[in-house]
Amino acid sequence: MAAFNLNTPFFNHRKVLSSIKIGTAPVVSLPMLPQTLPDSTAFTINNTLSTRKPVDKKDIVNNTGGKFGKFGGKYVPETLITSLARLEAEFNLVLHDSEFQEELTTALRDYVGRETPLYFAQRLTNHYKNSEGEGPEIYLKREDLNHGGAHKINNAIAQAMIAKRMGRKSIVAATGAGQHGVATAAACAKLSLDCTIFMGATDMEKQASNVLLMKHLGAEVEAVDGTFKDASSEAIRAWVGNLETRYYLAGTAVGPHPCPSMVREFQSIIGKETRKQGMEKWGGRPDILVACIGSGSNALGLFHEFIKDEDVRLIGVEAAGFGLDSGKHAATLTRGDVGVYHGAMSYLLQDEEGQILGPHSIGARVSRGWTGGELFKRNRSGRVSYCN
Repeated sequence: MAAFNLNTPFFNHRKVLSSIKIGTAPVVSLPMLPQTLPDSTAFTINNTLSTRKPVDKKDIVNNTGGKFGKFGGKYVPETLITSLARLEAEFNLVLHDSEFQEELTTALRDYVGRETPLYFAQRLTNHYKNSEGEGPEIYLKREDLNHGGAHKINNAIAQAMIAKRMGRKSIVAATGAGQHGVATAAACAKLSLDCTIFMGATDMEKQASNVLLMKHLGAEVEAVDGTFKDASSEAIRAWVGNLETRYYLAGTAVGPHPCPSMVREFQSIIGKETRKQGMEKWGGRPDILVACIGSGSNALGLFHEFIKDEDVRLIGVEAAGFGLDSGKHAATLTRGDVGVYHGAMSYLLQDEEGQILGPHSIGARVSRGWTGGELFKRNRSGRVSYCN
């Protein structure tokens, strides 16, 4: 399970929230929390009543080609530029299409099961009270209660709807822990789309139950020699081989624009609900949000709504594996170097020749050698802090 040291300075507040996904293994080696929670967590902390309006739609959609400073972008062959431009145009259209938005709202409510609860973790809160009974109040954003058991379906159902609007008949995707694969299979089952999921053989062994669920949902699961990195490459190859009928459904905040912006937009419902639920439960915003960092979809989904709320602290936690000096970790933002991978500039775990190094974590969900460019820009600006 994820463990965070609440005695560190950034937890000197009153309320803490956590976004949970079941199926991932330990992401941090700090042995502070009791062994009672599902694995990945994100935290909130409460303060005074906020009158700030939610982030406007025009601030959500990036109009600069998906660039965040020098990060992000669209580093792809010319043969893909037209397809990505069409996708970006369709994405911008659906954001203002009332019929699409109504259909998506209905699907999120009736098929996905939103909104997910903001659960007060009473026992965890009590665990961190000092001798005078003071300490943070910890809340968990229960994304594990979505259909499929994770946050991934928020994005998968929306992108599958876009694919159908564009006349695509077949969806290809890559998955690591299997959560995005399950979500994509579930979305395709609802919309009668063919679905092929590429998954590393190593991950298939670790996540056999998710492989079985994907197959039950009608997806074809293709084993790839390697891990998620290799599965992603194969999924992109399959998409490039038939751009007119296939749709590559990205689940991470990594890749050429507009893919990361789409993932962030459709996952931002996590933070929007959190703001609303905080107002209902304690009359204000959280003081601190904490999320695990794999490739970034979970963290951006929670953080994005609060980017302009400077008094809300945003903390991301990376997987340290056997330690940052061991060479066996997944702390991309802490120890990575700038590079271009899968069509975008970001921070990567790479060797001196620029080859991607294999990350290490016993949690398949956070075992990534790269992280989305937007998260690194937020790190550089000081808006998001990272620990491991």
